[in-house]
Amino acid sequence: QVQLVESGGGLVQAGGSLRLSCVASGRTFSHSAMGWFRQAPGKEREFVAGISSLRATIYYADSVKGRFTISRDNAKNTVYLQMNSLKPEDTAVYYCAAGQVVTSRPEGYNYWGQGTQVTVSS
Repeated sequence: QVQLVESGGGLVQAGGSLRLSCVASGRTFSHSAMGWFRQAPGKEREFVAGISSLRATIYYADSVKGRFTISRDNAKNTVYLQMNSLKPEDTAVYYCAAGQVVTSRPEGYNYWGQGTQVTVSS
């Protein structure tokens, strides 16, 4: 069993930055692909970024390329999402997820955190 706990969300003005963190319990973190997803009210959960266990593969959604950076520290069992140049349309609950292979499909992940709210004001 893997437990994921996100933090770092909050309220920020457009153009600002936030750094989300996701700490994982368990010994399998270093072997797990990690992903960040988000869900805005009334919308489906969408892929934001993903990183393979050894950082060899990184994917980003087109909507965040050049603004968001995913990274991980396997010694700290933590994955990060640095979000710069935030826009009001980035407002959503952000979730981290763990799986075997990095993918943009939510069904490819076995474990999910509880989410952290990000609100970007215009």
